[in-house]
Amino acid sequence: MTDFLELDTTGPVLIVGGYGTVGTALTRLAAAEWPLLLTGRNPERGSHLISSNVPGEQQKVTVQKWDLNQTEPFAAKIRAVISTVNDPHDRVLRAAVSAGIPYVDVTRWTSRVTRALTLATLLQPTAPVLLSSGWMGGVTNIVAAALAHDAGGGDQIDVAIRYDINDKAGVDSVDFMDRLGLDFEVRKGGQAAVVRPLTDARWVDIAGHRTKVARLDTPEQFTLPLTLGAGSVSTRIGFSSNASTTALLAARAVGLFRWGSGARWAPLRRSFLYSPGSGGTAHIRIDVKGPAGTRTAVISDPQGQAHLTALGGLLGLRSVLAEGAGPGVTFPESAPDPASRLAELESHGVTILRS
Repeated sequence: MTDFLELDTTGPVLIVGGYGTVGTALTRLAAAEWPLLLTGRNPERGSHLISSNVPGEQQKVTVQKWDLNQTEPFAAKIRAVISTVNDPHDRVLRAAVSAGIPYVDVTRWTSRVTRALTLATLLQPTAPVLLSSGWMGGVTNIVAAALAHDAGGGDQIDVAIRYDINDKAGVDSVDFMDRLGLDFEVRKGGQAAVVRPLTDARWVDIAGHRTKVARLDTPEQFTLPLTLGAGSVSTRIGFSSNASTTALLAARAVGLFRWGSGARWAPLRRSFLYSPGSGGTAHIRIDVKGPAGTRTAVISDPQGQAHLTALGGLLGLRSVLAEGAGPGVTFPESAPDPASRLAELESHGVTILRS
């Protein structure tokens, strides 16, 4: 099986998973800037996104089948590719890097980010490779970088997520539930430390909501110490319903995510987070301590987490397609002038309150 992608600087941007929950949001944003090719397992599901139905100043949108779990090869001529679904066999990554095509990924959990980093480096990329799978498509990373700049460094970075149980969500958005039975490594006080998921709970004010949050394995805890030199990074998550958070922590306490780690228990595990509603607001609080003091930002997107993740992907595409973008692997927080990235987010209706 060989997938064949070919660089065409006048061709479309390929959005793998372009009509899923995040993919749809990204398609609606990106259609104003580039022609788009959307792929997935069931092309008919993307018919509503073909050009005539995409609002705004639109480019051409087409849809093709590419099932990453099947052996049938895929071929296309494109200017860039962004993966908005899990790529368990690294098919998209391999095809893009081998062809010298700018690549963005927004859906990997931490261990798969480390694998992608290793694989991409071994393939010696001749185009930009942006691993942007920090929380909300790397938006968390970008804001943390801006705060660290203002604080004179990022000695300690704390991220607190308020997960709205009424929000829309795709299936891939809760794949990290399968990781809740696995301990993970972080940096604490400049040293490696092993953390058990859903421990070290605390109450945090997030956008005026008193929210109980607990530890979660997310990629920015791996990348921020490397890119910003952060001595300690922690990410915690809690629900908009504190009763739901309590239930999740109780499930952890009785060991559900360890003894119930197999496929048999997957529906039960995912039921804690995957009950998508009609829409909600995404809220994230980030606190950064540095030599110049503590800087805080509260990010709010009334269009929800899929929209905020899609914005992270849009910024990623702009970055890898920017004039002068060099080859090699980068992370979203490595982009120059993070303050301008915040302005781009705010231009799309995201509120970022800084103090």
